[in-house]
Amino acid sequence: MSWVDVAAAVDEGVLAVLPVGACEQHGHHLPLSTDTDLASSVARRTADALSALLLPPIAYGDAWNNEAFSGTLSLSPATLRAMIEEIGNGVLRMGVRGLVVINGHFGNREPIALAARTLAQAGLPVIHLDYPGLEKLASEICDSQPAGPGFYHADEVETAMMLAIRPEAVDLSRAVPEYPSFPPTFGLEPMQLRTFNGTGGFGDPCRATAKKGAALFAGIVAENIRLIGEWRARHAI
Repeated sequence: MSWVDVAAAVDEGVLAVLPVGACEQHGHHLPLSTDTDLASSVARRTADALSALLLPPIAYGDAWNNEAFSGTLSLSPATLRAMIEEIGNGVLRMGVRGLVVINGHFGNREPIALAARTLAQAGLPVIHLDYPGLEKLASEICDSQPAGPGFYHADEVETAMMLAIRPEAVDLSRAVPEYPSFPPTFGLEPMQLRTFNGTGGFGDPCRATAKKGAALFAGIVAENIRLIGEWRARHAI
């Protein structure tokens, strides 16, 4: 889009959609860009359904707990929060009516939530979505079990979704199933995942197919649209 296209959309009361991903290891068979690729694809489908402005993705996130694996590059929570707030303030000044944040990485949740609070106080309604309904979808669509409740990383879910959008970036010949034992204090203290996980993957990616990935995308986007509709009604936007 050119600036005149954006100006016309703003005059019509457009929303903006911001994908937030990460540069993080995803096992032996998926690229470091997986979280950004998936968030961008969910965001594009969501923006298309809403006739919204699709913003360029934030391609780095808070991935500290994977830094023991080569290639992972992490932002501090404060930096990520500041980036989202700066972008949000920019679209607010532009005249955008509301901001939809599509998150593709677990570690981004707290910085996004805090940024959303600040932006809401500044007058910009924000809804942040983290693949809502994924646990139910995965149980219906996928054949393998997750490594932990609601924990999807380089497994059948993410591998299937990548096969649906970037099959050339997936090397299933290198896929390695792993179901590590989570330490009792997992989630209760800072912890590098490599201390209890050797491959970087959680679960079994070997049963992934592009068809499953397409179904996962469709379900996630449908739930996004439903929740955004309720949010827009609450804020009259």
